[in-house]
Amino acid sequence: MDRELIIDGSTGEGGGQILRTSLALSALLDRPVEIINIRRGRKNPGLQPQHLTAVRAMATIARARVEGAELGSQRLHFAPQGIAAGRYTFDVAAVRASAGSVGLIFQAVAPALFAASESSRLTLKGGTHVPWSPPTTYLESVFLPALERLGLRGTMNTLRWGWYPRGGGVVEATITPGRPIAPLHLEDRGELVSLECLSVVSNLPRSIAHRQRDRLLQRLAEKGLSAGSEILDAPSP
Repeated sequence: MDRELIIDGSTGEGGGQILRTSLALSALLDRPVEIINIRRGRKNPGLQPQHLTAVRAMATIARARVEGAELGSQRLHFAPQGIAAGRYTFDVAAVRASAGSVGLIFQAVAPALFAASESSRLTLKGGTHVPWSPPTTYLESVFLPALERLGLRGTMNTLRWGWYPRGGGVVEATITPGRPIAPLHLEDRGELVSLECLSVVSNLPRSIAHRQRDRLLQRLAEKGLSAGSEILDAPSP
């Protein structure tokens, strides 16, 4: 195994993405890392529930030895021992009741599982549509289809929506490795094919979803655009 790499988590914006990317690359390269100054650029530095869930998830998938995996920790040692495909369940609430983003946890574990020897199934519990993170509907409709162009196949199904601040959402996902990974060329923006509006409510009058949709369609019409639309009363705690 290569020598441990020290990564300064205060670099750039000093947020959680350095942590997630470092863990994913550590597992992929089978190289131990020590991450210091974790999320130092945030008003609540250190590992928060979502980040700690991602650490625990990656430790399970990569069979890693870990030190410093606790709430508020700004230093983490992570030594992977090989990626293992499997059926996994990770719940942000197991750390502390929170709407921590399952989308960001998925982005941490997916690169490693795409490099595993066989397919994996995930159940992720937490926030599915919360601020400062990709909603699971984005991952379903944009992120995973983009990965298909690399030869990597994945599916995601949001069974229960988890909104801020309560969370409690449930997502099931599958990850199927691809060999070899194809190159991806995105050299131009492409033409706009269509616009689709999804207006969602949970445990609220359906009329609110109609108002949301109508306002969006009005704003689009002001710009000479039109969109298909769907109203959804999504299950949520």
